[in-house]
Amino acid sequence: MPDNNSNQKKQKQYEEYVKTVTPVHSLPINMCKAFFTGGFICVLGQIVLNCAGRLGLDKDTAGSWCSLILILLSVILTGCNLYSKIGRFGGAGSLVPITGFANSVAASAIEYKAEGQVFGIGCKIFTIAGPVILYGILSSWILGVIYYLFMKI
Repeated sequence: MPDNNSNQKKQKQYEEYVKTVTPVHSLPINMCKAFFTGGFICVLGQIVLNCAGRLGLDKDTAGSWCSLILILLSVILTGCNLYSKIGRFGGAGSLVPITGFANSVAASAIEYKAEGQVFGIGCKIFTIAGPVILYGILSSWILGVIYYLFMKI
């Protein structure tokens, strides 16, 4: 039976090993990276919106084109395995809603394409994005019912 001193020594060695392999993150630096990454995506969207407006499109149509172009860029970058690098650098800043959502759908489609069109892509394309859609719809429905009930009072 090993003695208590031996167990404590192993525990200390293990704790030192964990400290050496655990990455150290700086919260202020990560926040700056996220801010500038998300800000860059938003500036890019604003540039697309302004260019569409200069081409004579009305506000709603320009907004639709902006969304489509940002989704297209996100899917292309995901397909080229570049969006994951942007995500590793910018963290939550890369999750600007429309581009992050497009990335999650495209990444699932790419991951499961080997399983075929129907059982791979068709069944698993919303593996990551599905819960977001589900809980978004569910929470908006619940809040809508609550709002309706309060308006009746």
